[in-house]
Amino acid sequence: MEIEKSTKSNAEMGEKEEKKKKKKHRRGGIRTLPFILANEVCDRFASAGFHGNLISYLTQELNMPLVSASNTLTNFGGTSSFTPLIGAIVADSFAGRFWTITVASLIYELGLISITVSAILPQFRPPPCPTQVNCQEATSSQLWILYISLLLTSVGSGGIRPCVVPFSADQFDMTKSGVASRKWNLFNWYFFSMGLASLSALTIVVYIQDNMGWGWGLGIPCIAMLISIIAFVLGSPLYKTVKPEGSPLVRLAQVTVAAIKKRKEALPEDPQLLYHNWELDTPISLEGRLLHSNQYKWLDKAAIVTEEEARDQTTTPNLWKLATVHRVEELKSIIRMLPIWASGILLITSSSHLHSFVIQQARTMDRHLSPSFQISPASMSIFSVLTMMSGVVLYERLFVPFARRFTGNPSGITCLQRMGIGFIINIIATVVAGLMEMKRKSFAAKYHLLDDPKATIPISVFWLVPQYCLHGVAEIFMSVGHLEFLFEQAPESMRSSATALYCITTAIGNYMGTLLVSLVHKYTGKENNWLPDRNLNRGGLDYYYFLLSGIQVVNLVYYLICAWFYTYKPVDEISERTKEEDLEQANEHISPDDKLLKDGRDEEKRELTKDE
Repeated sequence: MEIEKSTKSNAEMGEKEEKKKKKKHRRGGIRTLPFILANEVCDRFASAGFHGNLISYLTQELNMPLVSASNTLTNFGGTSSFTPLIGAIVADSFAGRFWTITVASLIYELGLISITVSAILPQFRPPPCPTQVNCQEATSSQLWILYISLLLTSVGSGGIRPCVVPFSADQFDMTKSGVASRKWNLFNWYFFSMGLASLSALTIVVYIQDNMGWGWGLGIPCIAMLISIIAFVLGSPLYKTVKPEGSPLVRLAQVTVAAIKKRKEALPEDPQLLYHNWELDTPISLEGRLLHSNQYKWLDKAAIVTEEEARDQTTTPNLWKLATVHRVEELKSIIRMLPIWASGILLITSSSHLHSFVIQQARTMDRHLSPSFQISPASMSIFSVLTMMSGVVLYERLFVPFARRFTGNPSGITCLQRMGIGFIINIIATVVAGLMEMKRKSFAAKYHLLDDPKATIPISVFWLVPQYCLHGVAEIFMSVGHLEFLFEQAPESMRSSATALYCITTAIGNYMGTLLVSLVHKYTGKENNWLPDRNLNRGGLDYYYFLLSGIQVVNLVYYLICAWFYTYKPVDEISERTKEEDLEQANEHISPDDKLLKDGRDEEKRELTKDE
C-alpha cells in the first residue's frame, strides 16, 4: 500500500510538472510583442524627445558655444553607448534581461526627472541671450545638474539597449529554420516601431520645446518613460524568460587561459578527439551546438584532453584547464565578428555631429510652411525617420521577394551585402550634405547675410530633405544589417553582449567624432574656421562634410576586404523535441526531485505490468 501511495504521489508530481512545462511552453510568442514594443516605443519617444533637440537647449538656454555643446552631446552619447556592455554582463551573468530592463528604465526615469526640474527652475540656467552675442554661459554648478542628468540617462540606456532586442527574440524560435519560416523580420519591424516613436517625438515634443517651453518639452518624455515602465511590467506573466547561465566573458577568458596553458600540447589530427560535452553545454546552446572550424587552431588546444583528464571522467572538468569545442567556437565566433564590427566605428565617427550641425543649418534657413507657421529645426529629422519607416515596409514587401528570386536567400540578401549597400548610400548622403551647405552659404553671400548669424537666409529649409532621406535609406541597410549580423553570428548565449557590441560601435565612434571635430576646430584657423562657435555662415562646414566623405570611402574599402574573407559560424541546429529531451537529461543530473519523479514513473509502469 505504501508503494501504491508513493507511486500515486509521484504520478501526481509528474502531472504537475508536465502542467508547469506546458504552461511555460505557452509563454512567449507574438502576443508578448505589444508589451515589449510598447515599452521600447515609449522609451524611444522619450529618448528622441529628450535628445532630438538638446543641441538647441544647450546653445539657446545654457548659452554654450556650438562646438562645446556638440562635443558634450557626443561624449555623453558615447557614454550611453558604452554602458550597454555593463548592462549586457549584468543581464547575462545573474540578473536576466527582464529585471535588467526594468531597473535600468527606472534609472533612466530619474535622469529625465532631474533635467526636467532643472529646465523649470530658473536658478539652474544662465540669463537669456537672444542676440547670441557676448552671452553669459552656464556656471559650473548649472552644468553639473545637466551632467548628472545625462549620466543617469546614460546608465539607464545601458541596461535597456542591449536587452530589448534579445528579450524580444527570446519570445520566438530564432533558429535559421525558424526565421526562414516566418514571413516577417523581427529586426525590420523593431526599427519600424522605433521610427514611429521617433517621428512622434520629433513632431510633437520638439514643437512644444520650441514654442511652449522646455518644462513641458522635457516633462512629456518623462511621462512617456513612466508609461513604458508600466507597460513592460504588465506583460511579465506572458514573457518567456531565459535563465542567465553565467557571464559569457568568463567563458571566453576560460578558453583563452586553457589554450595558453596547453600551448605546448600537440593537436590531434582528428577534431573528434577534442573534448565534447553536450550535457555541459546544453544550457548555453538550446538552438544548436557550434561545430568545429579550422580557423584560429591555436584556440583548439583548450579542448585537448590530456592523459590525466582522460582518466578522471567522473567529475566536471576544471574549465580553466579544459574547454569544450562549443565554448572554443564561441570565442572564435566573436573574433571573426570583430573586423566587421569595427567597420561601423568610422561610419558613426563621420555622422556623430551631423545631427547637431544640420539643426544649426536649418535654424538659419526659411522654415515657414505658411505665413504664420514654421517648422522647428530639429523636426527636420522626421524626413529621415519617414524614409526609414516606409523603406522598411518596402524592403520587406518588395525588395526581399524580388531579391529572393535571384539569390535563393530567404532574407533576399545577406546581412553583409545589406551593410555594404548602406555604406555606399551613406557616402552619397554626406556628399549631398556638403553640396547643400555650399548652396546655403552662396545664398547668404548673395543677400549679404554672412555676418548676421541670427538672420533668416531666403532659402527653403526643404533643400535639406534629400540628405535626410538618403541617411534614412542608409539606416535601413546599414543599421538594421549591422544589428542583424551581430545577433545572428554571435553565440546564442552572448546575444545581449552582441547587442552591446553594436552600442559600443556607437560609443567609440562618438568619442572619435569628438576628437575629429576638436582637431578640425583647432587647426582650421580663427578667421575661416570650418566649425565656428557662433556664426555658421562664416564657417567651412562643406569642407568638413567632404572630409567625412573621404573617411567613409576608406572605411568602405576596409569593409569590403573584411566581408570578402568572412566565414559564417557553423551550427548544428536541433529540433524543439531534441532540445526538451536534452534539457530533461541535463536536469536529471542536477535535480534530485526530477530523479525521484522518474523513479516513481518507472515504479508505476512496473506495477501496471504486474496487474496485467
